[in-house]
Amino acid sequence: MRKSEITRNTAETQINLILETDGTGKSDIRTGCGFLDHMLTLFAKHGRFDLTVKCTGDTDVDYHHTTEDIGIVLGEAFKKALGDMKGIYRYADIILPMDESLILCAVDVSGRAYLNYDVSIPTQKIGDFDSELVKEFLLGFIRKSEITLHVKQLAGTNSHHIAEGIFKALARVMDKATAIDEKYKDEIPSTKGVL
Repeated sequence: MRKSEITRNTAETQINLILETDGTGKSDIRTGCGFLDHMLTLFAKHGRFDLTVKCTGDTDVDYHHTTEDIGIVLGEAFKKALGDMKGIYRYADIILPMDESLILCAVDVSGRAYLNYDVSIPTQKIGDFDSELVKEFLLGFIRKSEITLHVKQLAGTNSHHIAEGIFKALARVMDKATAIDEKYKDEIPSTKGVL
């Protein structure tokens, strides 16, 4: 069972997160930000991850620290749950439609943190959520999970749809890339012998 639990307490946020990578998509998300709750719920569902997130943050300021720190903790949880990454597919990509938006997302679970984010969300806010925080979440996530992630917006005019497409696409590629390839289940998918 590939499962991890991370607790992170700072002066800005207190987070407890439980992740099971080989789950069924059930979630219990309470971040203090309705839009982020929605994004993480659909991330769990579309990735078939079991995910519990409890966060108390300085949301009286804004959602920046909450969003970034949850990205950090989720990345750390994936890194811990995957262990030596023996047998994973490692690579995955998708072009995902969400109504008028179209998102290309590709991942390499490589041990190297890199984000290429080519997205233009047309509004500064999605409800009361700053749209620039989508990128901050991803930056936190890739730094701690140590993955290479490319996200490219191919189409889209609705800010909510673009953000939702990104989270759904991320869920799908993480599910595929971290799945166990039965043909190579005892091998590290790298010529270096380590990821």
